[in-house]
Amino acid sequence: MGTTIFDLGLERTAETVDVTDLHLIASLREGSERAYEELLIRFQQPVYALALRLLDDQSEACDVVQEVFLKVFRNVGSFRGQSTLKTWIYRITVNEAHNARRWFFRHRRAEVELDKNPDESRNWKEIIPDRSRSPFDAAFDNERHILIEAALNRINPIFREAVALRDISDLAYEEIAEILGVSLGTVKSRILRGREALREELVGSLKTGAAPRLVAKTAE
Repeated sequence: MGTTIFDLGLERTAETVDVTDLHLIASLREGSERAYEELLIRFQQPVYALALRLLDDQSEACDVVQEVFLKVFRNVGSFRGQSTLKTWIYRITVNEAHNARRWFFRHRRAEVELDKNPDESRNWKEIIPDRSRSPFDAAFDNERHILIEAALNRINPIFREAVALRDISDLAYEEIAEILGVSLGTVKSRILRGREALREELVGSLKTGAAPRLVAKTAE
């Protein structure tokens, strides 16, 4: 899908890696199949959820998930433990979503879809099983969920990824800054602007007094 935006082996902070993560990383470097399974169990669904919110396409999100874990497997030896494993994996996910979006605008927009039947061999539900509802899904009823998802996909991608990482993936500002490779102030600015853009998109759709937590929050 192209080159990544950030160096996969370059961690920007001196965060302490969890002992469990250190054991998992060591096992991955040794080629343990059990470690690969544990990694997928822990991160497959969150990575898919983030990719889907950034791309709004199930097929593209599945492709991104595959690329993310391929890069994790291939580059685990370069991971130096100066950031959390989660931060590193989410950074790769954002990179791959950027790559997928660029590839789409360069190639897919010019293509004509000839077969609208889904390829059963690549059923996203089989690849990424939905084991539980995310905090985002549980927080809203179906109607508002649909409205917010649609509004999220209409705002600037730069703001969308910041809002998705904060309000959907529930990451700390410092983690988001590391994932996106920007300053803490820039992160807070993007989240505020993203939430305001969401609010504007939802003005004509939501009833007065029913604004959900996602767009009512302000950055600390």
